[in-house]
Amino acid sequence: MSERRLFFALWPDHRQRESLRDPIKAALAPVEGQFVERANWHVTLVFLGAFPEERIPALGEAAAGVPVEPFRLRFDRLEFWARPRIACLAASAVPAELGALVDALETAAAGCGHRPEDRPYRPHLTVARRARPFTAGPLAQPVTLDCDGLALVEYVSGPGGVRYLPLKQGRTPIT
Repeated sequence: MSERRLFFALWPDHRQRESLRDPIKAALAPVEGQFVERANWHVTLVFLGAFPEERIPALGEAAAGVPVEPFRLRFDRLEFWARPRIACLAASAVPAELGALVDALETAAAGCGHRPEDRPYRPHLTVARRARPFTAGPLAQPVTLDCDGLALVEYVSGPGGVRYLPLKQGRTPIT
């Protein structure tokens, strides 16, 4: 049985990535680590991990029934997470639409055999890996992401690092 490493994510388009570039660059001043390439910026919604390839079509069908209500996600903190050793932009508040989207995706994935994580959802955008510890704090300039769609993304490890490949993207619904 072949498996692929997958997750659902908010996947900024090129225009959004460009608008995020300068605020994220400013936020990274106190950070030491391996910076995440702009092409890999995303906000994980549901981490699936190793997922059986033959169940991916059923997962796509289940996710197609999940509506995505537009919302704005405001990152207002820069945090260091010790266990994964990452620096990330974090949101103090989870918009109701985002909470509903994560819950619906968890339910859809559970119907395809995925076991949900047993911890509260914390929206974040990883900006550096293998980061050195620093004191977390508020961002001088909050970073806002307008969200109206999601993507099913595969992550592939290679000699040059990790690459994220959107398999399916869309507004309402993902197909």
